[in-house]
Amino acid sequence: MKVIICGVGQVGTQLAKHLSTEGNDVVVVDTNPTLIKSITERMDVAGINGHAGHPEVLEKAGAKDADMIIAVTFSDEINMIVCQVAHSVFNIQRKISRIREEAYLEKNYADLYRHNHLPVDVIISPEQEVAQAAFRRIKAPEAFETEDFLNGFAQVVGISLDEDCPVINTPLKQLSELFSTLEAIVVAVRREGVLFVPEPMDQLFSKDQVYFFSSEKDINRTLEIFGKEHKKADNLIVIGGGNVGLNFAELIEKNLANINLKIIEKDRKRAEYVADKLQKTIVLNGDGLSQDILNEANIESANAFFSITNDDKTNLLSCTRAKAAGCAYTVALINDPSLINLQEPMGIDAFINPRSTTVSSILKYLRHGKVRAVYSIGNAEAEIIEAEIMKTSMLDNKTLRDIEWPDGSIVCGVLQDSKFVAPRGDTKFKVGDLVAVLTLSKDIQQIEKYFQVGIDYFDS
Repeated sequence: MKVIICGVGQVGTQLAKHLSTEGNDVVVVDTNPTLIKSITERMDVAGINGHAGHPEVLEKAGAKDADMIIAVTFSDEINMIVCQVAHSVFNIQRKISRIREEAYLEKNYADLYRHNHLPVDVIISPEQEVAQAAFRRIKAPEAFETEDFLNGFAQVVGISLDEDCPVINTPLKQLSELFSTLEAIVVAVRREGVLFVPEPMDQLFSKDQVYFFSSEKDINRTLEIFGKEHKKADNLIVIGGGNVGLNFAELIEKNLANINLKIIEKDRKRAEYVADKLQKTIVLNGDGLSQDILNEANIESANAFFSITNDDKTNLLSCTRAKAAGCAYTVALINDPSLINLQEPMGIDAFINPRSTTVSSILKYLRHGKVRAVYSIGNAEAEIIEAEIMKTSMLDNKTLRDIEWPDGSIVCGVLQDSKFVAPRGDTKFKVGDLVAVLTLSKDIQQIEKYFQVGIDYFDS
């Protein structure tokens, strides 16, 4: 597949890494020649220096025979122009645009993106994606990472193992035998910086980062088995009333009536705007790094603290200050990947990486087969792919043990007849099932093949 990526910031670079690793023909376009030089030296991609909205630049990038264009520059307007030029001049079939500004996303203006108006096939809103990620952190505050799968019937949860974890040094096979009714499995482990898919006889050790996949009903039980006490998150302070903070608060007001929420926003006009938009949330105007404003928000009584401004340093430092004041659970929004390593030494419980959430939301439109969701883990190290089994696909009417799965892959769970099914050797797949598979990046193409339909599908 030939893909043009316009904009080589963090998201564009990560997408280029994913796609080039899988053998796709990738061309990146950016106005910054230094960025172009850097990415073409590190990856197997071609680079064009120029304005992505100019037809002659896209022509140089090979737009005449491109299968897809992804516009992730820092400007919403440029991204939309890129899609328009790609459609009108080059007839590129699939056009994906990142759009940040809430005014462009109002439901009243949905007709704007019809093909005969502004031809954008897929709109990605990072602010909404990040707000959803923050909301998931509330549901499982013991975790550093969570994501919903299988229509909400299951989740992948990432936790760090402490020295007092009751199941360390125990083979995973033995754990499965001890908790035979538990609908949860360990699907990946990060140890000393290396992510791998564990074998049945592998043991877990202190300081391991463990990803487990569980039915919704067994998440709390699984956390308890790993020694994670449930943390209350019903008295919440949020630093940052931007689009992320506002979307986050709206999700809380709509879905979690029992949460006491306060937002601290530095800009007075924005604080007033957010206050008008929300019904139950208290909005305070002030600097989230100020001890006085934190005291006014009653930081000493808060049990959850989210710093989700556009400034990484503010987010990290305010979380540290909240922790020092006794807040049990802190979450920081971190844009710069180089700062993520500061999370643990600074005592911050979890982080949200906008790059990862945005990349994951785009990847599902790039995968072959009827893919419903994709979640990227780490630095393009692995993905969890959720896809529907179609007629004539390789999985149809096969059991799990009938399929020769790659060593770097594991079936996480199945949604069958609206019920979660924990994967076993005799689990039989059928048309309409949703299947979630974790796979290391090197095996993505092989897993995609399992969900593709055969040629007979088009004759039926």
